[in-house]
Amino acid sequence: MIYIYNDFGGTHTTALAAAYHLKQLPLDRKLTTEEILNVNYFNKLQTSDMGKLIFHGIDEDGHPVYTIGRGSSKVLIPGVKNLSTLLQEKYNIDEKIIFSNTSPTVPIAMTFGGLFSRRLKIDSIGVPLLVKGAKQACGNILELVQHTKKLAMSSQEKIVVLENTRFKV
Repeated sequence: MIYIYNDFGGTHTTALAAAYHLKQLPLDRKLTTEEILNVNYFNKLQTSDMGKLIFHGIDEDGHPVYTIGRGSSKVLIPGVKNLSTLLQEKYNIDEKIIFSNTSPTVPIAMTFGGLFSRRLKIDSIGVPLLVKGAKQACGNILELVQHTKKLAMSSQEKIVVLENTRFKV
């Protein structure tokens, strides 16, 4: 099974989701500023990284965990899904792929924080907003990851796309 968490930039909620998935963050409390800022790839990717699959690690069940930033594209995930289907069918690949959208968990503070920090390069404004947004969203992101893992195990589909609208803030 392959997990791919996706959102607009691929560097905030996706990085947190991957870290939760890989049990790199505490599951029983809100995150500290230091924990947030020390998450691999959190607020570190550039616009040029959008569309790249970023490997985060192997989970406790031996499944790889990736993230990807979609940018404003509405076709990236459907295109990657179609390519995955083609490769599975043509080469008899029996690997289940789970695409899980973390965008619904993004609070307004994180949206503006990403704008200031990643786009405008004003970290003095952006980073505190990102941290505030991450603290607001961390419980929701953890629930999304748990939901993703549960559906991944129970689904009979070879490719699963989760929009996760129930996690909308």
